[in-house]
Amino acid sequence: MPPSSPELAELTEWSATGVELELSRDYEPTTARVPGMSLGTRRITGAWEPVVAEFYRLGVRQVRLTDPVDLCPDAGVVAARTLVLLRELTAYAISVEWVARCHDGCAGRGLFNHLYPPARVDGVGDDAAVRGWQTSFFLGMCVSRRGPGFTEVRDRRLGTLEMYTIDEPAHLTAITELTEGVPAGQLPVPVRQELTEARLVAEQSGYLWWLPTRAYRWPSPALSV
Repeated sequence: MPPSSPELAELTEWSATGVELELSRDYEPTTARVPGMSLGTRRITGAWEPVVAEFYRLGVRQVRLTDPVDLCPDAGVVAARTLVLLRELTAYAISVEWVARCHDGCAGRGLFNHLYPPARVDGVGDDAAVRGWQTSFFLGMCVSRRGPGFTEVRDRRLGTLEMYTIDEPAHLTAITELTEGVPAGQLPVPVRQELTEARLVAEQSGYLWWLPTRAYRWPSPALSV
């Protein structure tokens, strides 16, 4: 379904929302301080997929987010866009130094545990579930790959493997739209409900976005993912 004029305005606001980050060629602190390893600070906007692909091509292997990122459903547009960016950085195995914030306990529900873990989560205290995010993370924890006429998802965020093969045309169209994020009202209600129940989309600031990282390459043997 093509977006209406209000939805187009929302999408324009969404894609124009920028994120500031520091870029480095190496994630090891001592090495990162060597002259020539820093690639400077940038403020980026637009679609994240091509931006992160270009970062990787240029040799970026570590990113530092300059501002804390809210995880809760009532987070603002900047936080939501930053989490989508984190998904793309994780997909390319680019390490991320960042701080998360949570005020409603959502950090302990595992929805974002497949994203590169934060150094800390402000607002949750000594939460074992949040510590588990840092200790259990591995690349490919919740990953999707596209085939001819289908999308396959492998999800281990809750510990056991959940597999989904999605081949309904309406769902595949929705996944394409969700990759960069869309206004929540743009998706057909049944599609939205099914993807939400499967924990494959997040909703923040009135937008929905696709959670699984894309499998640009397998980080380990496929059976372990």
